[in-house]
Amino acid sequence: MSAEPLKIRMEAKNLDFYYGAKKALNKVNIACYENRVTAIIGPSGCGKSTFIRTLNRMNEVIPGARMEGAVLLDGKNIHDPDVDVAELRRRVGMVFQKPNPFPKSIYDNIAYGLRINGMRDKKALEATVEKSLRGAALWEEVNDRLDDNAFSLSGGQQQRLCIARALAVEPEVILFDEPCSAIDPIATAKVEDLIEHLKASYTVIIVTHNMQQAARVSDYTAFMMLGERVEFGVTDKIFTNPANKLTEDYITGRFG
Repeated sequence: MSAEPLKIRMEAKNLDFYYGAKKALNKVNIACYENRVTAIIGPSGCGKSTFIRTLNRMNEVIPGARMEGAVLLDGKNIHDPDVDVAELRRRVGMVFQKPNPFPKSIYDNIAYGLRINGMRDKKALEATVEKSLRGAALWEEVNDRLDDNAFSLSGGQQQRLCIARALAVEPEVILFDEPCSAIDPIATAKVEDLIEHLKASYTVIIVTHNMQQAARVSDYTAFMMLGERVEFGVTDKIFTNPANKLTEDYITGRFG
């Protein structure tokens, strides 16, 4: 029996992005598959974070920013007039570079988004908070201190709390923008293990400056340079037999 073809969950098609007159992305085409991890790598300033922030319309709050081309979620353009941006950001969750918990209790960090979305039932809230913390591999560490302030957690725990907060509203896609750059190696290993588990249920897209991390956690890798997608493919091939000389030079440390 042949394996079923992978389903494209999110896709950028001929994506251009401008900050005022400055063009930050140029004709970027990247497909992100369901239940797979796609890594976006490249030197600083190549457009990685700009790209990932176009996927849930985070960039459009910047004055003078504009986009051309298309970003599709399940085949539908996320810029269509009938798309609710709040609903889009629920479906496409985001975890940022630095842990950014709310100045609330551990429990309320998770429950906040649920309450905004109308969940009032105490039992349902408690069950979802536990499920989300378990999903982020944090429950065993915090289940007896849910009323503590989130800032009492270590940096790595705060980052996993932010992942739990993203999971609570049941997204379909999770974006990670350099999620390990502000945490220590032990916490990084926990987040990487978590990403490996998350892809069973979600489509995961990760921007990372750490090529070893991309090689460890991703199924597909896109290499970007100066706002353009230079190469995209199966991670093993990108790292062992890249088709483009620029990709090879970056991966072997000749620049970047």
